[in-house]
Amino acid sequence: MKPVYLAGSAVAIIALAAVIYAARATTGPVSAGASTSVSVVSDATLAQGETLYQENCASCHGRSLEGQPNWREPDADGRLPAPPHDESGHTWHHPDSMLFDYTKFGGQATLAALGVELESGMPAFGEQLSDDQIRSILDYIKSTWPARVRAAQAERTRADEEARNQ
Repeated sequence: MKPVYLAGSAVAIIALAAVIYAARATTGPVSAGASTSVSVVSDATLAQGETLYQENCASCHGRSLEGQPNWREPDADGRLPAPPHDESGHTWHHPDSMLFDYTKFGGQATLAALGVELESGMPAFGEQLSDDQIRSILDYIKSTWPARVRAAQAERTRADEEARNQ
């Protein structure tokens, strides 16, 4: 199979995982601290998030959130390289709960909990970072997006939280 088809398939599987994640809103590995509803975030939280991002995420996702080159194409080991977290990537397509779980539990565990078999290179940070630190990193990432992207992601988060509360 050609790399373009593999990449398209992998992106489709990740998108499907997001749909499954939303559909299974009341199950899965979501921790009690996962919700990061849209709210005003302090400058101190954003500064902490930026520092933690640079220390823990930038080596793979880029100092400027640009991701790795050819992030849509599987690398030699069959994994997709780290995607950008700026508006050009797909991070903003996911609700906060999925972003939180992906960061805390790692990509492999989060996808496996959804019944999705896809090799993920995203490690778990739950033992290195507190829930508040993970949320501050996500708040920092979101703070860099244009207003229209933040609004779209906030709506996904709102719909996800509403589904979880039903």
